[in-house]
Amino acid sequence: MEIDRAASGAVLKRERVRDAILELIEARRPGDAIPSERSLCARLGVSRPTLRAAVDELVVAGLLVREHGRGMFVAAEKITQELVSERGSFAVPRAGGVWTSRVLEFRTLPAGARVGRRLRVSPAARIRYVARLRLVDGSPMAIEHLHIPADLVPGLTEGELERGDLYEHFRDRHGVRVAEAVQSIEPTVVTRAEADLLDVPELSPALLFERLTTDTGGRPVEYVHSLYRGDRYRIVSRLTLGPAPARPEPPEGHHPGIPPGDFTSGAPVTSSTRGVVQNGG
Repeated sequence: MEIDRAASGAVLKRERVRDAILELIEARRPGDAIPSERSLCARLGVSRPTLRAAVDELVVAGLLVREHGRGMFVAAEKITQELVSERGSFAVPRAGGVWTSRVLEFRTLPAGARVGRRLRVSPAARIRYVARLRLVDGSPMAIEHLHIPADLVPGLTEGELERGDLYEHFRDRHGVRVAEAVQSIEPTVVTRAEADLLDVPELSPALLFERLTTDTGGRPVEYVHSLYRGDRYRIVSRLTLGPAPARPEPPEGHHPGIPPGDFTSGAPVTSSTRGVVQNGG
């Protein structure tokens, strides 16, 4: 395939501009202004369309915020969750911020075919459906949709879903002991309704988590799909490519897509990752 050198040059130029703006961002704090487009064009020696293309990427990535009539500002820091390779598993350090929940919907309804297949129950079986908004330091971070077989948690309350450790409630109040969760992560964008809840523009980037949790007997006890803001949440993987150095025990925390309060405090969490290549056509 012949490379379009003009297009290649434009891409490389935009990348250089992006790197220059990233240096400006890293030298400032959240909320600080960066120079105007006119000033940056003059400083970097590029056209306004080239500059705007680079700025657009950083706005979509959640690193810059445009305010009409005021200029461009460094965005709030992302909530970062790190996966650390240790002793053949992934130990999970704490993510930043104070996490809270607000229940948006809580009802009992038939599982339906799709959820029934995941929970291995009849489509007519009753489940507890919960939609809740997860917040970090008071700001919306994620929307969660939980599906739990109703006969496992007959006395489940909204208070359990808003306060404390959900899996501790499962164990102590309902006799359900979780053992394993299989989770997938993929990129997506938010709808208008989701954007209103998450306080972001429609079609903003997001991370879609889908998780199936089973108990010690291998029985599905929870199916969850969650939508996380792409501009505020990120996952970092640390890979050890040689003999692992001695590391201190990690502080208690949570798995990506499983905010604090959803795992028993101090419980070990192991994770394996697998890439999936989807054929086109």
